[in-house]
Amino acid sequence: QVQLVESGGGLVQAGGSLRLSCAASGIIFTISTISWYRQTPGKQRELVASITRGGNTNYPDSVKGRITISRDNAKNTVSLQMNRLKPEDTAVDYCNAHTTWLAKSSNDWGQGTQVTVAS
Repeated sequence: QVQLVESGGGLVQAGGSLRLSCAASGIIFTISTISWYRQTPGKQRELVASITRGGNTNYPDSVKGRITISRDNAKNTVSLQMNRLKPEDTAVDYCNAHTTWLAKSSNDWGQGTQVTVAS
């Protein structure tokens, strides 16, 4: 499995920016996709962005154009640049690693980092 540590959350005003980081360790070569999800009370966990091992990115329409996911392979780190933040972006953001190896797959999660956007 892999271990994930998120950082970079905090309090920002609407329209501001935050950059989150997800540092991965462990059996890195098994990771097929790194994703960021956000969780708010009473709501379903929502995908924010994902990036595959091959570098392909995916964004839901709700964040497209405001959020960019990127990777630093040398540091085993994935970053989430969030711009023009809105109050509805307030959530605990979690990093997820989807791993695939020998026809088996699993998901590992970080502890989460709080993102609060004040109106």
